[in-house]
Amino acid sequence: MSLPASLSAWLLVLLCAVSGGYCLRRVRRSEREARGGAAGEAVMGFGMAVMAVPSGIGPWGPGILLAVFGGAVLHALWLLRDGVHHAHHLVGSLAMAYMAYMALTMAGGHGHGGGPPLVTGALLLYFAGYVLLGGARLVTAGGGGQPSGGPPPVPAELTRACRLAMGMGMLAMLLSL
Repeated sequence: MSLPASLSAWLLVLLCAVSGGYCLRRVRRSEREARGGAAGEAVMGFGMAVMAVPSGIGPWGPGILLAVFGGAVLHALWLLRDGVHHAHHLVGSLAMAYMAYMALTMAGGHGHGGGPPLVTGALLLYFAGYVLLGGARLVTAGGGGQPSGGPPPVPAELTRACRLAMGMGMLAMLLSL
């Protein structure tokens, strides 16, 4: 028994929105160095939720999303100054900008969907690998001790699970192109 397409789309919206909300909470609770990455992940989660709405986001939506994710690409490029470990933010932002661009061309009647197979295929391979690797890391993650004093830390496993959920959402959205 399979889920109706609209129900699975709404579940993807919910998954992405909850992930974005969790990342937004991490922005407030993280140390200064980690806030940029968490903010980028929050934008990505909420943007993915908006893009996954099954009824569409109106004729103005893809253009706005393209501008937002273009800004996210610039933010991810800025984060790269702190090290290559932020490259995933750049790939995710580029993927979302690519999907917003594809939605914009389809809304304008200039395309039929799918995008260039090489770009879509490369993104599918990247996110499939990211999800598999992230899942393996989550399964093998051990619980850490709780340091004394100060606010309770954000559990690393929960952060990994959030990133894994967004990776699966990205994979599902790319598969629907």
